[in-house]
Amino acid sequence: MGSTLADGRAGVDADLVRRLIAAQFPQWSDLAVIPVEVDGWDNRTYRLGDDLTVRLPTAAGYVPAVAKENHWLPRLAPALPVAVPVVLAEGVPGEGYPFPWSVRGWLPGQTADPEHLDDLSQFAISVAEFLRALQRCDTVGGPVGGEHSFYRGASPAAYDEGTRRALAALAGRVDTAAAAVVWQTALATEFDAAPVWFHGDIASGNLLVADGKLTAVIDFGTCGVGDPACDLVIAWTMFTGDSRQAFQQTVDLDEGTWARARGWALWKALVMLAKCIDGDQERAAVHRRVIDEVLADSVG
Repeated sequence: MGSTLADGRAGVDADLVRRLIAAQFPQWSDLAVIPVEVDGWDNRTYRLGDDLTVRLPTAAGYVPAVAKENHWLPRLAPALPVAVPVVLAEGVPGEGYPFPWSVRGWLPGQTADPEHLDDLSQFAISVAEFLRALQRCDTVGGPVGGEHSFYRGASPAAYDEGTRRALAALAGRVDTAAAAVVWQTALATEFDAAPVWFHGDIASGNLLVADGKLTAVIDFGTCGVGDPACDLVIAWTMFTGDSRQAFQQTVDLDEGTWARARGWALWKALVMLAKCIDGDQERAAVHRRVIDEVLADSVG
């Protein structure tokens, strides 16, 4: 038996997955286990044969997503215009691994890097149409945005302290005065409409494409019911110019929601930039670009 995993990351490897499968789902024990090319932070994912994947949370904070996705994805899927993960089995702790985990169907496609896309504006419309379909889903009994969603779906005020620390740390290195105005504007608005379903992490790595078209949306771990502003961050992290305009027009949400969305985008970019500005300049440039896009858009 493998050693107990101290932090949920060390020791998560293909051998552990093979042991878990052999112990709990022996019908799949002859299938090859291979790490996926593009993996996330919240979970580790492995191919299981040609048609399956195994998904394991990397820390206790990500565990609530397992049951949430297993329960809600089958209920949301029929109303959505593209594929979402199909959960086939739920594993339990074992072999030294302390968390529940799942086996899912493999979704083909590439992550949505611009080089994989034929028309970025049309892709932006497809993402917006997915969000609108998600927002039309029945919310009865859905999990209200909060700790399980890392406060996506709630007010960005949950991250006020961290944002202000980042602003202080970046003083003189970015336009913190303008950023503070955008942040305060975000906090000054309130979500006062009927709550809707949100994904919580609409980003290029969670959008799959084939032949240049959106074909699937994955990783609903931060999903829930509440304010959809958190799902609009891709407007500045991936889209710009015509593609951003196409996304904004298709989503068709009010300015207060867009103000909170700018806050969500700015919070993450500021915090990440503060961490890497004196080290990884390539990563720093990515976060600087997002900050610049948000600030320019706020006065556009």
